[in-house]
Amino acid sequence: MTREEIIQPENLVYEKPKLMNDVGMHYCPGCSHGVVHKLIAEIISEMEMEEKTIAISPVGCAVFAYRYLDVDWLEAAHGRAPALATACKRLWPDRLVFTYQGDGDLACIGACETIHALNRGEKITIIFINNAIYGMTGGQMAPTTLVGMKTSTCPYGRDPELHGYPLNVTDIAATLQGTAFVSRQSVETVPAILKAKKAIRHAFENSINGKGSNLVEIVSTCSSGWKTTPVKANKWMEDNMFKNYHIGDLKDE
Repeated sequence: MTREEIIQPENLVYEKPKLMNDVGMHYCPGCSHGVVHKLIAEIISEMEMEEKTIAISPVGCAVFAYRYLDVDWLEAAHGRAPALATACKRLWPDRLVFTYQGDGDLACIGACETIHALNRGEKITIIFINNAIYGMTGGQMAPTTLVGMKTSTCPYGRDPELHGYPLNVTDIAATLQGTAFVSRQSVETVPAILKAKKAIRHAFENSINGKGSNLVEIVSTCSSGWKTTPVKANKWMEDNMFKNYHIGDLKDE
């Protein structure tokens, strides 16, 4: 049986979102980025915002996000995505504007831009992928790396006396007056994916309706950086990441 004979409408388990370009992804097997990309594509299509969306891509693993989602993209300097998103939303208030950032881009070099944009109540959404490591540049310690977690720059494990404690950006965001919706989700199971989709949709709707700033963190895995298989990475995330980064809505006004 040929590929053309197999790929028939009645044989498809799900339809690829029209907003997703038909290109091969560069992400590692088991990476959460692809799942989140698909959710964002589905939501934008369902909201019929295909022609009115502006997305800001980061520096890091997701730097090529613009290859996969067929919306208007701008590339920000490292960590500056919330500042660029602020300018876009103020210039075009009727647009859906969101950033897509990893923990290094958002919580390290971009910590200032992130906190101040959220605190100002800019009508944007920040999608925050947290895998507790620098995935693209060699597996170095990130601001979100857990205590005791080994990376290439803390091979004996993160030591609070030497490296400080993990930075919990989402918990901080929930205390800011400018934030309207702050949520932390994951995408390792089908129920988790559905909850993550609901959270991202709610954040996007808030942004369109001018209801303050919105942050959705996705607690994720990094099989390559963690040096394990995708299945074991999901288990490690559930056993360790969720203890420090609790899943659920933190703020909804």
